[in-house]
Amino acid sequence: MKGSGKSILPPDYVPTGMHLESQDIQLKNGMRVLLTPMSQTNSVGISVFVRAGSRYEKTDSESGLSHFLEHLCFKGTGDRPNPIDISRELDELGGAFNAVTDREITIFYGKMTADRALQGLTLLIDLLRNSLLEADEIERERGVILEELAAIEDSPPELVAVNLEASIWHGQPHGREIAGTVESVSNMAHQDIKKYYRRQYVPNSIVVSVAGAIDVGATENVVRDLCEDWEVGTPDEYIPHRSSDDVSVDGTFNPSAEQRFRLISRDTEQAHLAIGMPGLSLKDTNRHSLEIFSIVLGEGMSSRLFTRLREELGLCYDIHSSPSFLSDTGMFGIYSGVDPQNTSKALAEIVAEIDRTIQSLGEFEIDLAKRIINSRLILRLEDSRAVSSYVGLQAVLGLEMLQPEGLLARIESVSVLDIQRTAYELVNPDKFHLSLIGPMNGSELLNQFASF
Repeated sequence: MKGSGKSILPPDYVPTGMHLESQDIQLKNGMRVLLTPMSQTNSVGISVFVRAGSRYEKTDSESGLSHFLEHLCFKGTGDRPNPIDISRELDELGGAFNAVTDREITIFYGKMTADRALQGLTLLIDLLRNSLLEADEIERERGVILEELAAIEDSPPELVAVNLEASIWHGQPHGREIAGTVESVSNMAHQDIKKYYRRQYVPNSIVVSVAGAIDVGATENVVRDLCEDWEVGTPDEYIPHRSSDDVSVDGTFNPSAEQRFRLISRDTEQAHLAIGMPGLSLKDTNRHSLEIFSIVLGEGMSSRLFTRLREELGLCYDIHSSPSFLSDTGMFGIYSGVDPQNTSKALAEIVAEIDRTIQSLGEFEIDLAKRIINSRLILRLEDSRAVSSYVGLQAVLGLEMLQPEGLLARIESVSVLDIQRTAYELVNPDKFHLSLIGPMNGSELLNQFASF
């Protein structure tokens, strides 16, 4: 049923959480602490960021080292030597706690009621600062991670994305699977894990962000008590991106179609295909244009790709696009799962719809995409953990500390011409990489791909 056109908002309504009053504190040992009180919440969100991830791993044999270490931080400290006790304490806190390793950061995070926040913060800092990394726990967790890698192999949507990234960022740390390989994980030495831990898990490589029902002064005192005597280290910086002319197989600037094509032949019910291309960095001013273009093209049920391939042609159940931004590079990708017999048709339709979208972008679509971004951010910032992440990510990645309303103003200022110009520069068939999994004829698809 359509709305009546009347508003149910009070006349003085202003979205809460759109201006964040964060206290930015730098400890003497280099740790950065961001404290953001939120008056209309009963929860506390904690995000602790470590500059560790796959981009810090220098060789193929180190692949997965950051992810392995993240797992091990939950396996015992001096005060909490038994992993079962750590698990029980996490459960007793009653909230949600976890960790994730990405390419440029590892994040340990939690959300809990305000009365448990001190205990939660104390626990997370202990895991990062005082992990034991005992040999028997390393061996036990090695088997767990090998099972995780096996799960990726058994998940074509995940595996096709891994292969796409490996093609776009060929031969570089950010092109490797973050969890590593069976070979690298199986052979990772105890001393290498401990050495990496001592190097990267130091206060001048860490950002602590706490948001929600907090007293800023009291929280600052707690963080100082927990961390101020933590000794400074000398952490590595991430390995910079190298442009394509440095990494293509034959040394040419533009890799050939064969070099940009990857097929895993497998007897799957669906063909899984992913098209991608080099994208933009986090610090590129055009990245907001790419975000809007992605929403119009392939995010949501009214997007161009969903409307054309699913609703009009019935070729797929799932199709979506997404950009990925790193500090000095990025990528843009499209995924779909289709009947193997429809792979060629789906591929042709995706490429055609990309071109149609660039050529015929309309003001209505752009306005809708901006409203989607606005709504996503407003709804997200009602959550204390999301606020701690929003503030902390900007700090750990060295970005401008931008208020939510400032970010939305920049989004709003993007024009149709800005988006078309960005899309023309990036979304070029000569730059496409194609990753496929399924029972398809590789030579026919390669010929089709080369003809775009």
